[in-house]
Amino acid sequence: QVRLVESGGGLVQAGGSLRLSCAASGSGTSGLIMAWHRQAPGKQREMVASITGGGSASYGDSVKDRFTISRDNVKNTVYLQMNSLKPEDTARYYCYALTYPPAWGQGTQVTVSS
Repeated sequence: QVRLVESGGGLVQAGGSLRLSCAASGSGTSGLIMAWHRQAPGKQREMVASITGGGSASYGDSVKDRFTISRDNVKNTVYLQMNSLKPEDTARYYCYALTYPPAWGQGTQVTVSS
């Protein structure tokens, strides 16, 4: 069973940057498709970015050109570099691993002030 632990959230001013980390433990994590999702109060959870075991990335339209997902398969860690943050990026960010059943972390809060 894969366990995911996120870190790196916090409070930042609009235009600032944060880097989130997701540490994965368990067997076979380096080959898994991993992703970051977020959920703001009163809104549905949405996919922010995903990355394959080989490093191919895809992004949601609202974060393209601002966020970058990456992974270190030696450290079993996935990162989300978030630049040019906007107040609408405020949400709880969750790490996800495509396992059966899917694995989710507990999330880390990101708050962007205007």
